[in-house]
Amino acid sequence: KIWSTDFADTVGRVTPEALIRARRSGEEFTEYIGEIAEERRREPRADLLTGLVAAEAEGDRLSASELAGTCALLLTAGNETTTNLICNGVLALLQNPEQLEELRSDPALIENAVEEFLRYDSPVQATARIVMEDQDFVGNPFKKGQQISLLIGAANRDPEVFDDPDRLNLKRERIAHLSFSRGTHFCLGAQLARLEARVAIGELVRRLPGMKLASDTIERNGHLLLRGVKALPLRF
Repeated sequence: KIWSTDFADTVGRVTPEALIRARRSGEEFTEYIGEIAEERRREPRADLLTGLVAAEAEGDRLSASELAGTCALLLTAGNETTTNLICNGVLALLQNPEQLEELRSDPALIENAVEEFLRYDSPVQATARIVMEDQDFVGNPFKKGQQISLLIGAANRDPEVFDDPDRLNLKRERIAHLSFSRGTHFCLGAQLARLEARVAIGELVRRLPGMKLASDTIERNGHLLLRGVKALPLRF
């Protein structure tokens, strides 16, 4: 968790202190993964790291640093984003008590509710892409090779796509959010993230019927891309 947090703190507004922590954690993580990778080379298992090691062994696909970098990405992406999805979802419910009661009275809503949480308060607010060919989009010219920023959070509240987009609606139909991206860039851990959020939020609602915010002030984490809270104190 410390490694993941230190890596995530280099996204968005970066301070010299954050870079120092991330560098230290990167060295520790690289050593840790390197030892496990050696174990997988000697004794392969049916797991992702064995697959990555095998790819490295085939020649020009993954170097040792690329192997560590890929694992660091998976650690951070799978930890920080799902944590924020769960916290943002619980916060949205507590700030919309009528929707909380809807979910409490109909627990089967949780599957659709998670999709609405992903749309309403996206854990990842933006991403970047490289333009592959010259093109014009809605009157805006783009040149091949340009890097562009895509604001996922804004797209998920597009009034041309979603009715009353700024309202949390757990019964919303056809929630075509972009929080997991699309196409070849679709999130590797999407189904796991959905499952974790359904279980965590569903169980909180079921087990803590008197759940309320324990503070009137909820401080956001300050990330430009990874939207979450610093803490979510609850009373029940």
